[in-house]
Amino acid sequence: MKKILVIHGPNLNLLGSREKKIYGQTTLAAINAELAAVAKKNKAAIEFFQSNIEGEIVSQIQASRQKFDYLILNPGAYTHYSIAIRDAISGVKAKVVEVHLSNIHARESFRRESVLAPVCLGQIVGFGKDSYRLALEYLLAR
Repeated sequence: MKKILVIHGPNLNLLGSREKKIYGQTTLAAINAELAAVAKKNKAAIEFFQSNIEGEIVSQIQASRQKFDYLILNPGAYTHYSIAIRDAISGVKAKVVEVHLSNIHARESFRRESVLAPVCLGQIVGFGKDSYRLALEYLLAR
């Protein structure tokens, strides 16, 4: 059975009420419920974690070392500068897919570079809530 951890970074707890033109109207709870249903259908174990705090995300990645095969990570703004999260990803055996609801490459210049992408299995961006589902479906098919 594949074991997958989904980590949601800063401000994602406000989905559905924040900047709807960029991030959509779907709540984080709804995204998690959809992912849980897909995982169950495919006989995979899935857990969820959300934090606005960089150190908690680092600790969660480190704690995943022996428990999860894959991580789906939406690091939010930490995408662009968190060497600590990058180092945590490099230090675990789990393969990580970076996801973003918006197309970070089509937004402000400071959002276009991910310091995490080079240590991730891949990156899925710009498909709204479906970015998460696409990442999960990819991992389930591996």
